Amino acid sequence: MPFFLLIFFLLLVGYAVLIGYYHNAWNKLPLYTAPETTPATAITVIVPARNEEQHLPALLQSLRQQQYPAHLLEVIVIDDHSTDSTLRILQEAAITWPQLKVIELAKVPLPENASSAFKKRAIQAGIDQAGGKLIVTTDADCIFYPRWLHTLASFYESNGAKFIAAPVLIKAKHRLLDIFQTIDFLTLQGITGAAVFKRIHSMCNGANLAYEKAAFEEVRGFEQIDHLPSGDDMFLMHKIYQKYPDKVFYCKSPEAIVETAPAPSWKAFFHQRIRWASKADSYNDKRIFWALLLVYCSNVGFLILFILGFWKPLSFFFLLILLLAKVLIEFPFVNAVAIFFRQQRWMRYFLVLQPLHIVYTIIAGWLGKFGRYEWKGRTVSK
Repeated sequence: MPFFLLIFFLLLVGYAVLIGYYHNAWNKLPLYTAPETTPATAITVIVPARNEEQHLPALLQSLRQQQYPAHLLEVIVIDDHSTDSTLRILQEAAITWPQLKVIELAKVPLPENASSAFKKRAIQAGIDQAGGKLIVTTDADCIFYPRWLHTLASFYESNGAKFIAAPVLIKAKHRLLDIFQTIDFLTLQGITGAAVFKRIHSMCNGANLAYEKAAFEEVRGFEQIDHLPSGDDMFLMHKIYQKYPDKVFYCKSPEAIVETAPAPSWKAFFHQRIRWASKADSYNDKRIFWALLLVYCSNVGFLILFILGFWKPLSFFFLLILLLAKVLIEFPFVNAVAIFFRQQRWMRYFLVLQPLHIVYTIIAGWLGKFGRYEWKGRTVSK
């Protein structure tokens, strides 16, 4: 027991140092405000879509409301073998919107030794037909502020960026599941911004990315990572980072925020997080692996201490003390991120959701390594 407590304490000390580093980096990451001057960069927005009929009207309306020159904007939506009305909705929209191009992935010739990485194949199909210099990728369940593309293009032109990670927000309603996802995602966004700013490891989210088409082609796109079902975002980011380590950025701008829908059920949420966790042992960027391992082991320590409490009741006392220490470590950082995203109202649930967060982290991490998950109606095994 004393030996375990010592190890657990040392893990928490390491965890506290890591979170403190992220917090400091997030606070130092400068806010970006785009100038009023209209950018001159041609943009292609690429959106893979599979069975997204309920989200497409909002997505298309949000894209059509972008304050960006029409002659510099192209939108490519790739229908990934949808079985609902996705393709019909897209084809009808393309009739009245010249900037919209629709690709049916089912009609795109399969590459030799094609894998099950449908999303990468969809993005690749879009990039193959893209006329823009700057590729912007997002998801079909997202909506955008009117100056989203203006901000990304201005940031690109002012920094000479090759790859831009940008902020993503899960919009919570008054449901436990939504609130839990929002707080969890705020943490991930804070880590993303801090890690990219300090260039300590590669991290991003495919719902809001921008990169040069030329840079994508220089690193040969998804080659060597195309066998992985997921990872169209972070694996590509690391490939571009390896070639252009000083040209990868995080755009910390309120106008660049993309809002995405929360997972509709606990099952869908866990499958999403298992999918994310499944990439951990495939990262070429081993720096993030060690950070993830520290986080995972720290959470497992709480579970072990809880189990020990049934034999040694004093363990429950230590569990409570260390759980409060965890909250004190994390809260200032997550709250700083919540302020940027204007989501402070949900932080009052931060303490009571801690046990649930620990359990979810352990389960998702374990199943990400040894289990399987469902994604867009497809079952993927590790």
